Amino acid sequence: MTRRLTITAALGLALLALAAWHLSAGAVSIPLTELWQTLTRGHADYDFILWNYRLPRLLIAALVGAALALAGLLVQGVVRNPLASPDILGVSGGASLAVVALSIGWRQAPVALIPPVALAGGFASLGLLLWLARAVWHRPAALALIGIALSALFAAAIDFLLTLYPLEINAALLWLTGSVWGRNWSHLPLILPWLLALLPVACYLAYQLDLLTLGDDTATSLGTRVDRLRLVALLTAVALTGAAVAVCGAIGFVGLVAPHMARFLAGHRHLPLIPVCLLLGALLLVAADLFARILMPPLELPAGIVIAFLGAPYFIFLITRYRHW
Repeated sequence: MTRRLTITAALGLALLALAAWHLSAGAVSIPLTELWQTLTRGHADYDFILWNYRLPRLLIAALVGAALALAGLLVQGVVRNPLASPDILGVSGGASLAVVALSIGWRQAPVALIPPVALAGGFASLGLLLWLARAVWHRPAALALIGIALSALFAAAIDFLLTLYPLEINAALLWLTGSVWGRNWSHLPLILPWLLALLPVACYLAYQLDLLTLGDDTATSLGTRVDRLRLVALLTAVALTGAAVAVCGAIGFVGLVAPHMARFLAGHRHLPLIPVCLLLGALLLVAADLFARILMPPLELPAGIVIAFLGAPYFIFLITRYRHW
């Protein structure tokens, strides 16, 4: 318990330090002493850039990273495989396909329509996954393989749409690579309520997910309704992923890397894992957004590209380490 609290506190301090760096770095550098003054008492030179650009962007990156990490933790708990994540199961791909189709079919679509469309795409992909996996519902590995096939199918459909409508390719590619660029306070209500509402659900499911790691038969004998647990956990993960995709586009690997790092640091019980996982997800995306801004100024890379450069090698490492799965 003491070790977990120490790890959580250390991650919290690391996130605060990274947040300070995120707010101070950029085309206009803000000294740390004046950063604190701007946040508490205001500063004529930095008020506008800090309060209108960097602070909302920081908060959204942290919340989206936390939501994706929590979704990954739930998916991995259900599939019982640390190589699973919402993007690998096709949830992110389905949400992205829905948003790209909306942007192509209705160029003047209001921004407020993107979140429900992304959620609808995520839930539709989950429904298709469950329907295709109905005969192998009790085989988590088969569920993951079907999800990987759906991800490839959705990616092909997106490429097909972009080939047919090349004029929309720039906006679509920015969306598909995932970016926190241009996000402001108006995007905060698109992610914060979902995270606040679904976090207690994840905490409620934590003990049952612990039992599920023992196997379906053992979990059932201990009073867990396995089918309902899988469905509720997957629906929760889809809602979190859909909200994240609606705000920042398709950002992969956070839902894969953060839960695995959390298990390495804090063990395998899901309830203590949740705060560690949330902090790690926030750390990953905030760091990716920071480096995306400062690596090649004035060019700004999408945060999803930075995450992919970090996440893809880590995914290969996991595959080689867990090849017996």
